Amino acid sequence: MTAPRSAPRKVLDRLSLPERTYVADALRTETVGGVLLLAAAVIALLWTNIPALHDSYEDIAHFHLGPAALGLDLSVAHWAADGLLAIFFFVAGIELKRELVAGDLRDPKAAALPVVAALCGMAVPALVYTVTSVTGGGSLAGWAVPTATDIAFALAVLAVIGTSLPSALRAFLLTLAVVDDLFAILIIAVFFTDDLNFAALGGAAAGLAVFWLLLRKGVRGWYVYVPLALVVWALMYNSGVHATIAGVAMGLMLRCHRHEGEAHSPGEHIEHLVRPLSAGLAVPLFALFSAGVSVSGGALADVFTQPETLGVVLGLVVGKVLGIFGGTWLAARFTRASLSDDLAWADVFAVASLAGIGFTVSLLIGELAFEGDQVMTDEIKAAVLCGSLIAATLATVLLKIRNAKYRRLWETEERDEDADGIPDIYEEDDPAYHLRMAERYERKAAEHRRIAQEKAAARHGLAEVPGGAGDDRDGPA
Repeated sequence: MTAPRSAPRKVLDRLSLPERTYVADALRTETVGGVLLLAAAVIALLWTNIPALHDSYEDIAHFHLGPAALGLDLSVAHWAADGLLAIFFFVAGIELKRELVAGDLRDPKAAALPVVAALCGMAVPALVYTVTSVTGGGSLAGWAVPTATDIAFALAVLAVIGTSLPSALRAFLLTLAVVDDLFAILIIAVFFTDDLNFAALGGAAAGLAVFWLLLRKGVRGWYVYVPLALVVWALMYNSGVHATIAGVAMGLMLRCHRHEGEAHSPGEHIEHLVRPLSAGLAVPLFALFSAGVSVSGGALADVFTQPETLGVVLGLVVGKVLGIFGGTWLAARFTRASLSDDLAWADVFAVASLAGIGFTVSLLIGELAFEGDQVMTDEIKAAVLCGSLIAATLATVLLKIRNAKYRRLWETEERDEDADGIPDIYEEDDPAYHLRMAERYERKAAEHRRIAQEKAAARHGLAEVPGGAGDDRDGPA
């Protein structure tokens, strides 16, 4: 007898319950942070473009503070980009580590889809930028700008338009962003590191080694790790390697698998504490001091006429969609997987268009790519804003078209008729669940029978009243 064939693997199928719970908690914080990010970007644009306020924005953004003797006399905008974003990348490092050891990426077959989709979603925008820029005779320095996806901004768009995106699509978007962040970090480390200070770099490596040893020894206490993290960050900054690399390195060192008896791993616990700081403070403040670009009719026209800026817009709007959608289709095709029965390829296309929102890391790479050329830096930032706005608008239209279906899927995922705190869809194979539901419906049936009997008795009693009353009236007055 031949062994029975296993069922074909489904792409974007329903999440396991623990994964769904983790994704829901993570996205809830990111959504709030995304709304704050949107608000910070709008404030920055208004602050910069209102003539009476423009000078104050420039004065604050370029105000220097910090110990010069340690090489840390930086502007406020510089502190936001190199300092606060290290917190963002620290959380990204923890997310990546968790995905690798406890999430979808631990299974090579399951990891193939988001990894291939993310890689294609970075390669195709870079190619689109390169072709556009070369054709127009522009600079190739900004090839990496349209490669990044901003998960917080994307989730803020979802919150604003009110779509009930199924958890599988939200998890796909989150995993895409995690892999995207990893490769963005590698791009920053490899392509935007010029002169290296090997003494400082060696000190940062030694600090990371101490950090790792303390974690392995089980040493606890923020008063140990926070000062050490600041020292590692300062050494990394002075080494010539972008300081945010220190954040992701420390995040990757945290243990994200649970030991017996643990409700949460140390990585999950620290991520739960630090994520609100990242999403609610670090990223919005970075946006406040990075999104402040002058917007005028002429400046917007330049975005679509200069090869560098047009390459960024097309990379985000066209390259991201083609890359992620094409990468997902290819991964499914060559792994012989099929799309979830609940979804269609149109849903993948809509999420791919949402991934074209490349705000935070795109702005950071734009600053690094054209460092020293403030005019081009501002134009690239304007292109990132325009491209992200167009991608958000396209995604809104596509998701709204499918929203009725998404709402039905979401309601099915959330239904908990037995009120045990676990969605019913995860208990369909559990006999105890069906016994609980049977008992619940039997109680309801008994209650309805009782009510029916009372109503019937009341109706019968009313029908007998006229005859009895008539007998009484036949007597003398």
